[in-house]
Amino acid sequence: MKFFTLLLVIGVFSFYSNSQLNLNELSPSEEFKNILVQKIGGDTLSTQFVIWVKDTVRTHCHEKHTESLYVLSGQGVFYLNKERFEIGAGDFVTIKKKSWHAVKVTSEEPLKVLSVQAPEFLGNDRKYKHL
Repeated sequence: MKFFTLLLVIGVFSFYSNSQLNLNELSPSEEFKNILVQKIGGDTLSTQFVIWVKDTVRTHCHEKHTESLYVLSGQGVFYLNKERFEIGAGDFVTIKKKSWHAVKVTSEEPLKVLSVQAPEFLGNDRKYKHL
């Protein structure tokens, strides 16, 4: 199960070579239980993903990456270090490296975000907070 989750997180299911993509028209490539990650581009400087979340993303941080999120649709409560705020379509969140963050979806539709991680994200610097 951990291997399958890792595959979802690093977005190996799909890679778009297009230089132009309409994110509003992009829909999940498959059925998913909670989180689906689709890689849409990247190089050694950054990696871009579209992420759908139905329920929650548990608290974690990235040791070497800054993550920028742009909310495309859905709503949720975002936790960033000791802050808590609501997010929805059009919101932009910057998550500096080593910042603890999580999200709880509050809309009936999944939260859909564009995630840009810099430098290139290979899935090996995520650290989870133990409760």
